[in-house]
Amino acid sequence: MGHDHGHGKLAMPDPKQWRVEGTPLEFTQERLARRGLRDPWARNEAWRYMGGFARPVAFKDVFFRGFKWGFAAFVVALGVEYALSPQKKGHH
Repeated sequence: MGHDHGHGKLAMPDPKQWRVEGTPLEFTQERLARRGLRDPWARNEAWRYMGGFARPVAFKDVFFRGFKWGFAAFVVALGVEYALSPQKKGHH
C-alpha cells in the first residue's frame, strides 16, 4: 500500500502561526470567557483574518479580474475573423 512513487508528502503549515489576537475572533473569545467557556477551534479559523485573506474583496476586483486579457483576446479574435471572412460586396 502507499505507493507514493517517490512523491513527498504535502507540507502542511504550522497551525501555531495563526493567532486569535487582533481578529474578530478575539472579541468572541472574550465573550465566551465571561461565561467560563472557551473555543478550542478559534485558532483554526484565524487564518481567515490574516495575510492575503484579510483583505476584503471589492466589486472592481471581481469585475475587472482578467479584463485586460479578455479584451486582448476579443481584439485578436475580432481581427482574425475580419481577416479570414470573405468580404461582402455592396449588395443589400
